[in-house]
Amino acid sequence: MFTDMVGSTASAQANEAEALKLRDEQSNLIRPLFAAHQGREIKSMGDGFLSEFGSALRAVQCAIDIQHHLNERNSQPGVAAIQLRIGIHLGDVEERGTDIFGDAVNIASRIEPVAAPGEVCISGEVYSQVRNKIPNQLEKLPPTALKGVRGLIDIYRVVLPWSVRDVRSASSQSTAPDRSRIAVLPFVSMSPDPNDEYFADGLTEELIASLALVKGLKVIARTSVMDYKKKEKHVSVIGKELDVGTVIEGSVRKAGNRIRVTVQMIDVGTEEHLWAAKYDDNLDDVFAVQSDIATKVAASLPSNLSVVTPAVPTLPAPRDIPAYLDFLQGQALVYHRDEEPLRQALRFFEAAVEKDPTYARAYAGIAQAYVRLGENGFLSWSESIEKGREAADRARTLSPDSAEAYVVLTQLSFMADEPIAVQEAEARKALELNPNLAEAHDILGQLAASRGDAASAVRHIEDAYHLDPLSPLTLRYLGLAYFYAGRLEDARDHWERTLPLDPLNSYRGLANYYIAKGDLVQANAMVKEMERLGPTYERTYASRGVVAALQGDRATAMEMIAKLDATRDRGFALASSAGFVYLALGDSDKFFEYMFASAKDHTLPWNEILLSPMFAQVRKDPRFEELRSLTSEMLQLKGSQ
Repeated sequence: MFTDMVGSTASAQANEAEALKLRDEQSNLIRPLFAAHQGREIKSMGDGFLSEFGSALRAVQCAIDIQHHLNERNSQPGVAAIQLRIGIHLGDVEERGTDIFGDAVNIASRIEPVAAPGEVCISGEVYSQVRNKIPNQLEKLPPTALKGVRGLIDIYRVVLPWSVRDVRSASSQSTAPDRSRIAVLPFVSMSPDPNDEYFADGLTEELIASLALVKGLKVIARTSVMDYKKKEKHVSVIGKELDVGTVIEGSVRKAGNRIRVTVQMIDVGTEEHLWAAKYDDNLDDVFAVQSDIATKVAASLPSNLSVVTPAVPTLPAPRDIPAYLDFLQGQALVYHRDEEPLRQALRFFEAAVEKDPTYARAYAGIAQAYVRLGENGFLSWSESIEKGREAADRARTLSPDSAEAYVVLTQLSFMADEPIAVQEAEARKALELNPNLAEAHDILGQLAASRGDAASAVRHIEDAYHLDPLSPLTLRYLGLAYFYAGRLEDARDHWERTLPLDPLNSYRGLANYYIAKGDLVQANAMVKEMERLGPTYERTYASRGVVAALQGDRATAMEMIAKLDATRDRGFALASSAGFVYLALGDSDKFFEYMFASAKDHTLPWNEILLSPMFAQVRKDPRFEELRSLTSEMLQLKGSQ
């Protein structure tokens, strides 16, 4: 395997010290990966390496791992990108001291430049050894003539998922950009105090929330657009990735009680500026600034849109600015997946309602924080539902037409397994108030699945996907929807493409795909990736336990059950997965014991049991009908058919 750092010579000429720093960083990053995949570093050429492996599969897995780590590193804000080309060939070598020579080495060195920056290319000999053994697709390139090598060589490109950002099928994309599909890109913070960056993020989200209320618009959700923060990408690229025809971008400067906002609206198809504006105002006027920007956007819409009025509905405002600033800081943190940012978001929202007890949106934020703490396993299921419901009910009481209140009520009703009719009514009310709420579409998809209607589940979640194409939750739901609908290859393709966006859940989905296909070797490889990314995650324990049980490793399976049982005592929803491990061990009695217990405490993964191919045999057991009856009674499924 040859690696080469792209652009290192030019970088050294421009700034030798910085170039050397990047070379050292790439060396420190990839050297441990050679050892992790049982490879041997032969020599370093400063900006590249020659290494050898005991098998072609280990070499390719190492190359993918290298590019994965570099992709994660390059995604961090404010770093200079490090990109490698990697080439791999299989053949005999001659050892001379610590070096190796021969045609195999020469061919590998010639394959490496064929790879694009950030990619891996392999020879036909390697392809024959690894095809069907890695989750990645292998794309054959035209037969290639390599310098110093006789004849044409078959070369394949390893398709890395992060190089395919747009996971929509080609048939779902329109040929001409739809200007009614809008993305509000993260506003750039120009404030002298770096701690005020949240204000720019808050203005971005407030514009999204305002425009989402305009009939006729499809507005990309916050979770997707924030992926572009501090990333320099051309408008045409963003338009393609998000499937939008209009982009709004701008900057914000906050200094004391003064704000300066610049904003422009761009037609993706022509790359022309539809309009631009600048605002210099007091902080107290921020709501008027937001309203004016949103109104200008609405007034610039194509005439054939069904917009009732160019005026934009006004979002509920707090009594004073300090409460609003606390709210914005909470909003900037509530989308994190780690515990401390989520708890800090909760504290900011609580500070907002202390300053203004009538601020409905801050109460909705409190409820959302409790939902996310429960979903991510940082709070017991029952406590997150109880405290979240209290805050959401308060938000709805204060603002009966608040879409934010209804969507979080929908999420809580879904968590609490309330009757299907209640959940659907809340979700549809949320969409009536704001048709751009991807979360409501997600939940309607889950409700369709709970009735056994997998096809409708796919349609609903695809609707959510078109509004929030980079949301980890929507991506996870969509892969599961395909899997449950029996579209296994679509599910596999989806998970492979979305690995960089939600790696842990994508690897879990791929593990289940390979289990369903009976390929425990590949399933085990996927679980190893889960263990690398989330070694203490309950889903990792469950997946390791299931694969171990199917491989006959009862000791490991029981160890995973014990770890899941420890979370069960604390009331966490994923603890019921221990029943899945028992089922893989052949103990259906224990499986049903766990499922009936989880049904009673509202943590039963009913959709998975009802539709997943993993449980096809279980559905033939008479006890499954008892479980269905219990679930139907609790959810009042029969009355909602």
